[in-house]
Amino acid sequence: MADTAPHNPPFRAEHIGSLVRPQKLVDARRAFEAKKLDAAALRVIEDEAIRDVVKLQEDIGLEMVTDGEFRRASYSDSFTVQGIKGISIEMTDDKGYEADAKAGHRMARRIPRVVSKLEWAGPQNAKDFAFLKAATTKSTGKITIPGPAYVHYRAGRENISKDVYPDIDNFWSDLVTAYHKELQSLYDAGCRYVQIDETSLVKLGEERVRGLLKDRGDDWQDLLKRYIEACNAVARGAPKGMTVGIHICRSQDKNWQADVGYDPIADAIFNQMEIGTYFLEYDNPRSGTFEPLRFVPKNKTVVLGLVGSRTPELEEADMLKRRIEEASKYISLDQLALSPHCGFSTGIFMSKSDSINLETAKLARVIEVARQMWKN
Repeated sequence: MADTAPHNPPFRAEHIGSLVRPQKLVDARRAFEAKKLDAAALRVIEDEAIRDVVKLQEDIGLEMVTDGEFRRASYSDSFTVQGIKGISIEMTDDKGYEADAKAGHRMARRIPRVVSKLEWAGPQNAKDFAFLKAATTKSTGKITIPGPAYVHYRAGRENISKDVYPDIDNFWSDLVTAYHKELQSLYDAGCRYVQIDETSLVKLGEERVRGLLKDRGDDWQDLLKRYIEACNAVARGAPKGMTVGIHICRSQDKNWQADVGYDPIADAIFNQMEIGTYFLEYDNPRSGTFEPLRFVPKNKTVVLGLVGSRTPELEEADMLKRRIEEASKYISLDQLALSPHCGFSTGIFMSKSDSINLETAKLARVIEVARQMWKN
């Protein structure tokens, strides 16, 4: 790994991945799921929406762009759900929402169940990235994929077939192999910038989560070590010349798990993880203080997610600059960059088309502040 923090990518002004879908695309997806629109017709509408959103990103000055995750119903669809054979997705229950005294507020969740040997399902994301790359005129395309801990954290050992994987190490080996093939296919399509969305790591720092894990027979410290090892194994298999960053995501729902700062996991993720870029959420008090950034080595970059992607107010530039200066007390300013805290629309049906203007203003504010802070 380099002796200095890497840049371009990551860029001083970043965004995390998903963007608000236009109403035409949301309507098309509903029609597709209702079997009133076929896949070819849906893709035509997706293509049009992606061209438009790439132009929007480039017009406001972003040096990196995504396709807004417009071809996905949820962030995990891109790989975990559709990109790996051997995984069956099941719902925990048919309830849309319920309160649970121990687990907090819960929604019906998709649980991955490993039912057969894990194998790479082929280059679906490569095709999507090739379209994104062709739609750009002056920017670097970034693609996002869910992290390797997703399946194990959500499923637990009981949902990973002991007949297929009596030795859990073989599960991890096959999973990592699938990621390596995915990264190679993306590289072959011209992709040089990948963001891994890891939603499990920060949850391990919360006492409530540790209790839930203990109930199912897992020790959070063992999982932290195992999950970091899995991320490292994935990153080691990335083709030379591909930048891999990791988004440590805590969920956009303030009532969900991970109501804790980075303190319990900071030393481990910054010093044991072999990834050079961290996208960290720092938009509200749930994220804790900047003090854990003191553990970040000099050759790594932290992208501060200071702009709320789901809040209705446009952040003041002076406030963002003050927050960056506060963070620089613990880590060099040169090691920092700026972004929204998370994607603007985790799932396609979370999109509200009337918020596209606010989204645009927030991304423009990120660029404005980044240019002022880093003079480029």
